[in-house]
Amino acid sequence: MVMMIRVPNAAGSDMSAYMALPKAGKGPGIVVCQEIFGVTDSLKKVCDYLAARQFTAICPDLYWSVEPGVVVPENEYEPARALRAKVNDGAVVKDIGAAMAFLRKHEACTGAVGVVGFCWGGLLAYLTATEEKPDAAVSYYGVGIEKHLDSASKVACPMLLHYGGLDAAVPPEAVAKVSEALPNATVLTYPDGNHAFARPGGVNYHHKSADLADMRTVAFMTLHLIGKGKVGLL
Repeated sequence: MVMMIRVPNAAGSDMSAYMALPKAGKGPGIVVCQEIFGVTDSLKKVCDYLAARQFTAICPDLYWSVEPGVVVPENEYEPARALRAKVNDGAVVKDIGAAMAFLRKHEACTGAVGVVGFCWGGLLAYLTATEEKPDAAVSYYGVGIEKHLDSASKVACPMLLHYGGLDAAVPPEAVAKVSEALPNATVLTYPDGNHAFARPGGVNYHHKSADLADMRTVAFMTLHLIGKGKVGLL
């Protein structure tokens, strides 16, 4: 089951969110953090994918404070970057925290909640792990994490980071800095993956890398939100 809902934000009002429920009607929660384009069909498909694997997933509109409901075509980078520049990452992380708190108490959630983010959302997933105490966090090609490593010691939850080996936005030296600063995290590189290798329909989509990363994400979330040590990484 999928639907659009309203969830609280950190400012005391609310924001829209896409929600996908598992067939069982209840599962561990995952907050999906958007790319710079808004809550796109690609992100909705991520929620659907997670729900099909027994997670309760929501993707909140993190642009609610500047242009609620906006969706920019995924090949139009300049307007998307302009929107992203209008919001403060710290405030957005608090909004993600509010969405997490909502999900923890939702009747369709077991109470365990993780975060998954892509590109800008990958950075937000990391920042959320430093501030909002998710039970697990996954970042796909998070841009700029290496600029925020002064707070790396605050990451208290298990964390998995996926990077493309061909990604000029997150070059190998940046990945190395992240790996060094997060010795307890799992950092994985996909040699044939470019930036946004896991975005279906995108120019850089790489099926093999995306499938492997997605399966590892599901295994990781199963381990830390459901299995508590019974399932390992692929």
